[in-house]
Amino acid sequence: MHKPRTRRLSFTFLFLLSLVSSPLMAVAETHGAPDILVLGDSQLSFGSGVAFVEVLSGLAGQCGIKKDATVGVIGVRSSSVQSWTGTTKRAKGAICNVDPKWRVNAGVYGTLSQGKNPYVQIGKGEQFQLCVPNLSPLKAVFDHGYYNPDLVIFFLMGNAAERWAGSYDAALADVRAFVGDLPRMQPCIFMTSAPPYDKKIVALRQRAQDNVERAFVAQGKTCSFVPGFTAQTIAANQGNKQHFRRKPSGAVKDGFHPTEQAARIFLKLRKDALCTAIRQQLTGNVLAPQSQDRDVAGDAVTPKANDANSSAHKP
Repeated sequence: MHKPRTRRLSFTFLFLLSLVSSPLMAVAETHGAPDILVLGDSQLSFGSGVAFVEVLSGLAGQCGIKKDATVGVIGVRSSSVQSWTGTTKRAKGAICNVDPKWRVNAGVYGTLSQGKNPYVQIGKGEQFQLCVPNLSPLKAVFDHGYYNPDLVIFFLMGNAAERWAGSYDAALADVRAFVGDLPRMQPCIFMTSAPPYDKKIVALRQRAQDNVERAFVAQGKTCSFVPGFTAQTIAANQGNKQHFRRKPSGAVKDGFHPTEQAARIFLKLRKDALCTAIRQQLTGNVLAPQSQDRDVAGDAVTPKANDANSSAHKP
């Protein structure tokens, strides 16, 4: 007895099953998803985002970057590693809560640019669906190929400065959470942000950087670490009013976010170290996660003592 209907249904089932298991069905990359994705905090929103697009686009064809590589940037104000890797509503509030005054909380640049106004609210719009139930914002970035970059660069520090400066264990916990939320084998760079204006806050953030750098060394061969605080970058920003927004009187108005031009100078100073890290990540030649960076005297950066009692504004 012939069973054409059964045979036809079986074929249809196998065909649909093959579509579901196909890589093409698994990947749903968002519009404008770049080859190099830069994520971070408000320093990206207030100057560094534009500078990163310029510098990384200028490195196309160098440092292991392909000639037609695209760059996109998302900088979320007041965000930290804890908010990027948190899964509860409270933990990821800095990224997912709507700003009550401005109704936006992030600046986006490069392939993700929305036009003249760079500011968006995370969770609204096709390209910024990072507030997924039971997922951290960082995991949501990569979920089902939503973003599938050749390289991700994480650029922040200010909102974690007190936490990291006060406790190496806290820095290590954050590093492990960050690395754990990345896709397996994802090329990545962690770069601490540019020095602020005030000397005391620079000292706090230097201690924070020392601890998080040690944490990346302890984590093992994963992301490359590029320190934003060096003798050169501190000399460029600390106490330099020209690198920060000022009041009509000339006094510094915002000492936490260097201007766009200052961000260009900062990245120019860090360009060689960034290039080395990019090449290592994109070629798979990551010998160790610690920075190969040296200060201007040629000495390796030495971790300093912790200070749990320091405090600073968190941009």
